[in-house]
Amino acid sequence: MTAHLLSLIIFTPLLGALLILLIPKSQESLIKQIALLATGIVFLLALLTFQTFNPGQADFQLIEKAVWIPQFNVHYFVGMDGISFPMILLTALISLLACLGSFGIQERQKEYYFLYLLLETGMMGTFLALDLFLFYVFWEVVLVPMYFLIGIWGGPRREYAAIKFFLYTLAGSLLMLLGILALYFNSNPHTFDWTELVKNSFALGFQKMVFLAFFFGFAIKVPVFPFHTWLPDAHVEAPTPISVILAGVLLKMGTYGFMRFSYPLFPEASVWFRPFFALLAVIGIVYGGFVALAQTDFKKMVAYSSVSHMGFVLLGLAALTQNGWNGALLQMFNHGTITGGLFLLVGVLYDRAHTRDMNAFGGLSAQMPVYSGILIFFSLASLGLPGLSGFISEFLVLLGGYQYHKTTTALACLGIILAAAYLLLMIRRVLLGPLNKKWQSLPEINTREIFTLVPLMILILAIGIYPKAILHYMTPALEALLLKVGGTLS
Repeated sequence: MTAHLLSLIIFTPLLGALLILLIPKSQESLIKQIALLATGIVFLLALLTFQTFNPGQADFQLIEKAVWIPQFNVHYFVGMDGISFPMILLTALISLLACLGSFGIQERQKEYYFLYLLLETGMMGTFLALDLFLFYVFWEVVLVPMYFLIGIWGGPRREYAAIKFFLYTLAGSLLMLLGILALYFNSNPHTFDWTELVKNSFALGFQKMVFLAFFFGFAIKVPVFPFHTWLPDAHVEAPTPISVILAGVLLKMGTYGFMRFSYPLFPEASVWFRPFFALLAVIGIVYGGFVALAQTDFKKMVAYSSVSHMGFVLLGLAALTQNGWNGALLQMFNHGTITGGLFLLVGVLYDRAHTRDMNAFGGLSAQMPVYSGILIFFSLASLGLPGLSGFISEFLVLLGGYQYHKTTTALACLGIILAAAYLLLMIRRVLLGPLNKKWQSLPEINTREIFTLVPLMILILAIGIYPKAILHYMTPALEALLLKVGGTLS
């Protein structure tokens, strides 16, 4: 099985999606079971990589390579290293939990779960592809099901949000495609193979131009300020499980793209653009924090907090230090678990109250004590409480950023203060004070909903107490990449 483990991880959801197409739409229970089984198998396969993955090795492992389009030297080429390894685990876990959370979807379930599983295949392929043509195919595969999942099963303004998401992402993708083609025609020999492209030494002017082409594709996905405006609309209108996927996995595709492609392929341009990265990171951190503080819509507050928290990933990348990069990759993983949990909790409340206005609540800690305790846990993790995973990743980013530029890092610290402000204000509005009589019969969080949250809570606590458990897998690959780019290992 390990000989084709990565292909099984990528295409098992696609097999599940094709099976769902063969089942009559009236058999809703069977459709749900197949979707849950497919995502469960992928999660087990991802766990199996623990046994075969060598954490001390910086190179790619579990490699699979076969000729795909020989006329253009295109290969089916996938592999895993310490950078993609945590993203695969995160994607598998979030996909499984969000699939379980999708059981509340009542309309057009056959189409929903088909698109959902197709989306998982696209995400897995994006994180594992080492041929740029193959990477682009998987990158675009993600776009189509996400458009329909928002546009069909979303909120009142779902068509607007879906079209805005599609146009933003497509525009960035087309620029990235031009960059990929420029790499292909300027490489010797012409190739899309990542391992061959990194051996080429491109002129600085060419690196800058293609770096920018890749930047727009990845920055829109992160999203980096000022390309972020699609995100709140998509989050607010998307159904809860899709918001979880969007925040937990899709945003990471952008920062993963910077790590996997922009920095190793254009090392000199990466150093040249370093100050701009740091500036955009700080703007995103502070701006996202202030806008989140101004929100009264629970879901929109969490959406803007993502803009702020993903800014820390950019700051870690700009630092070009070992601490900064360890913190950036760890923040990508931690943000997926923490913010994914927060969106699930928003969905729990919305399913019962049919409103996301935080000012409409109050005193829910008396009515829903279990829900309240879990919400406080995820909120404290998001604001960076020591002992929980959010603290470790942001501390490493700030440590690495301080080694690069002290003033920039000091400004970034405002994001932590703002996070404490908007999250504690949310807790006060929703959980504390006298109970609004309107919610006296609001039911407590149920067993299925708790099951979608407990695995995330265990991870958040485990990494917060013992971060080496995951850093152990990341560090060798990050060190090798930093040496290539010319970063600092101390």
